[in-house]
Amino acid sequence: MTTQYVICMALAVGVSGCAIHQTVKPVARFEEKQICIVESPNTRAGFLDSYKRVLSSKGYAVRVLPASASVSECPIVSTYTANWRWDLAIYLVYAEIKVFSAGNAIGEATYDSRGGGANMGKFVDADRKIAELVNELFPGTAQ
Repeated sequence: MTTQYVICMALAVGVSGCAIHQTVKPVARFEEKQICIVESPNTRAGFLDSYKRVLSSKGYAVRVLPASASVSECPIVSTYTANWRWDLAIYLVYAEIKVFSAGNAIGEATYDSRGGGANMGKFVDADRKIAELVNELFPGTAQ
């Protein structure tokens, strides 16, 4: 094994540890024009504000439910969580939005930069990232 090979392998392993993942399982079209969101009191208020704004721009009426609400409280219910971290600046490190119909999961969006390490791509504009997740999760507009 050459020294160059070892260095290349070490770099490959190091860079692969700097991964940022985003997965979205979009919801299928549904007839409801209202989406209820269960409030997450441990998440920055700005997340909910952004989420509501994007849903409203897509034509949905948004109703915020208390944290104690059930995912079967309304015909379409969404939950969310998000965490921020400090690394030279505060940044959105993790976000998850789930959507339920009649209590059953019908869609989910996750953004995860916890493995971002030295990857500068982790410093996203949270408002834009939330909008991207919501637009991918709800590809259409309210009918």
